[in-house]
Amino acid sequence: MADSSQSLSYQIGEAKGQAQEKASNLMDKASDAAQSTKESIQEAGQQMQAKAQGAVDAVKDATDTKK
Repeated sequence: MADSSQSLSYQIGEAKGQAQEKASNLMDKASDAAQSTKESIQEAGQQMQAKAQGAVDAVKDATDTKK
């Protein structure tokens, strides 16, 4: 009976370790995805800012040439 109990404890420990490893991997993937999303949003913001500045410059150029 002791051998059976020890075997069961070992299997439970193994399952717990595997579950913790999977959870850690999922957290790493989620963190990577969040970082990637953050970078994409920052890049999109920079592109929008550059386009807005280009539009402002175009308006300035258009109004300066009419004077």
